[in-house]
Amino acid sequence: MERSKSSVEQIQPPTYGNLVTILSIDGGGIRGIIPATIIDFLESQLQELDGPEARLADYFDVISGTSTGGLVTAMLTAPDNNHRPLFAAKDIKPFYLEHGPKIFPHHSGLGGTIIANLVRSLGGPKYDGKYLHEVVREKLGEIRLHDTLTNVVIPTFDIKSMQPILFSSYQMKKCSYMDAKLSDICIGTSAAPTYLPAHTFTNQDSQGNLHQFNLIDGGVCANNPTLVAMNEVTKQIIKQNSDFFPIKPLEYSRFLIISIGTGTARNEEKFNGETAAKWGLLDWLTYNGSTPLTDVFTQSSADMVDFHLSAVTQALHSEDNYLRIQDDTLSGTESSVDIATKENLQKLSEIGQNLLKKSVSRVNLENGLFEPLANGETNQHALTRFAKILSQERRLREMRSPHTTKNKKPLVF
Repeated sequence: MERSKSSVEQIQPPTYGNLVTILSIDGGGIRGIIPATIIDFLESQLQELDGPEARLADYFDVISGTSTGGLVTAMLTAPDNNHRPLFAAKDIKPFYLEHGPKIFPHHSGLGGTIIANLVRSLGGPKYDGKYLHEVVREKLGEIRLHDTLTNVVIPTFDIKSMQPILFSSYQMKKCSYMDAKLSDICIGTSAAPTYLPAHTFTNQDSQGNLHQFNLIDGGVCANNPTLVAMNEVTKQIIKQNSDFFPIKPLEYSRFLIISIGTGTARNEEKFNGETAAKWGLLDWLTYNGSTPLTDVFTQSSADMVDFHLSAVTQALHSEDNYLRIQDDTLSGTESSVDIATKENLQKLSEIGQNLLKKSVSRVNLENGLFEPLANGETNQHALTRFAKILSQERRLREMRSPHTTKNKKPLVF
C-alpha cells in the first residue's frame, strides 16, 4: 500500500511479507458491541506481544466494515494529531454504551407499543439520525478516506443509481471523488432502511467537479464485507500492483482473514411459508416487533459470504487462516439492531465476552449450520494464535522493507 508521509507507523506492504491480512466487521446496529468486545481482546493480545501502543491498524492490510462495522472501521483507522489511530479497540465498546441510547432512543409507555412504532414507520424512518450525525461528525471531523492509517473498504448503496458504492482506499486512488469525509461515509453506510434516513452529500474530485451520493446502508448489498475486501485486494493483484508482488490471483493460502459477526437470532422458526404467504407490504416491514425483510437480506447475505469462504479455504487447505466469529443463538431483544436499553446493552456485552469462550465454529458445507470444530479451540485461543501470526508477519515486513529507517526499532511502540 502507498504510505503517506505522515503515517510513519503504517504497516509495510504485503510484498515484503508472506500474507495479506484482512479484518472484517459485519453490520448490525447496536449489536456492534459484540465485535467491539472481540477486537478489544485481539488488540490486547497484540499489545502483550509488541507493547501497549500496538493498534489493529498496525497489523492489517485492509480493515472493512458495513454499517455499524463501517463506523468501527473508521474509528480504528482514523488518525489523531500524532498520526496514530484515533481510537484504540478498547474505546469502541464504551462509545456504544455512551452513545447507543441516544442514537436509538427508547420509547416507553404507549409510545413504545407495536402500534406506535408502526405509525412512526409509516411517517418516515424510526429515528431521525440527528444525534448519530452529530457524534460522528464530532469524532471524525474533517478526516477523509485518504487519511486512514491502513486501507479500508466500507460498502454503501446508492439509492439513486441503484448501485453498490464501495468506499475503498484502492478505488479512491483511481476516482478522486471517492475521497469523501469518513463522517459522510459512516452516516451513509449506517442508513438502514426504515431505521435511519438516507444520506445525501456531494464531494469534489481533483478537477473541481462535484459528485453526488445518495446513500443507504451497505448491508443491503454486503452485510458481511469480507468478500468485498478480498475482491478489492484481488483486483490489485490482477493489476500487478507492486505492493502485492509476487502474490498470484486467487492464491487464497496467502490471505489471513478474521471476520467478525454481530450475532444472529437463534433459529426459532418464528416465520414460516404459510404465514409469509399472507403478508403484505406492512407485514414484511414489521411483524411481531421485528422487520422480516431486513432480517432476511442481512442474514442471508452474511451467511452466503461465510459459506463461500469456508468452501474455498477448505478446498485449498487454508482453512486455518480463516476465522469467522459469530454467535447464532441470540433471542428476543438481543437480536434487535436498535434496542439500546441499559439492560440490553449489558446483555450484548456479556454475549461478546461469552463468545470469546465458545469453541471456534465453521459452517457445515452439507447442511449450512454453524458447528463447533472437533479440536475444541475457543475463539479466544484462536485470536491469540492469530495475534502471534500477525506480530510475526509485521516483524518480517519491517526486516525486509527498504522503507524501514535504520534507526527505527521495529515493533517497539
